[in-house]
Amino acid sequence: MDQNTCECGKEGDCCKLTGSAEDRFALITALRRGQETHGYLPEKVLREISEELNKPLSQIYGIVTFFNEFSLEPRGRNLVYVCRGSACGVKGGKEVLNAVKSMVGVDEGETTPDYEYTLETVACFGNCAVAPAMLVNKELYGDLTPERVARILDFEPDSNEE
Repeated sequence: MDQNTCECGKEGDCCKLTGSAEDRFALITALRRGQETHGYLPEKVLREISEELNKPLSQIYGIVTFFNEFSLEPRGRNLVYVCRGSACGVKGGKEVLNAVKSMVGVDEGETTPDYEYTLETVACFGNCAVAPAMLVNKELYGDLTPERVARILDFEPDSNEE
């Protein structure tokens, strides 16, 4: 194996995901790095983290399946999270969710076949003042309408609204 190639075959040393095993946040840090590197957490990465941190694989799977920021399946390049909270629901959140589903062509919890979009819902963003809201690639959008969603997701010509 080339000295500049990681065990997984990528450039660098992405599979050496942890600094110090004594760091109490080492597991979450390692999982976040693995997810950032691969776009999801393949079993090989989970096994490497397990070995590096000397933690049972079952414990690692427990963490990965508990936190919705982690995924065991490949995700889309664009992560779209739509709020299902009470304020968003009252102010048109269901219409926003239906618009996103229609535009990207998948239901919540699914990824488009071309890996362009992954659609998820969340209980609440805590930004009720701008309901209904959605998060796209870590950017929060509020006061949404189906028409505004189309512009944000590039399904309509840009109107310089953002």
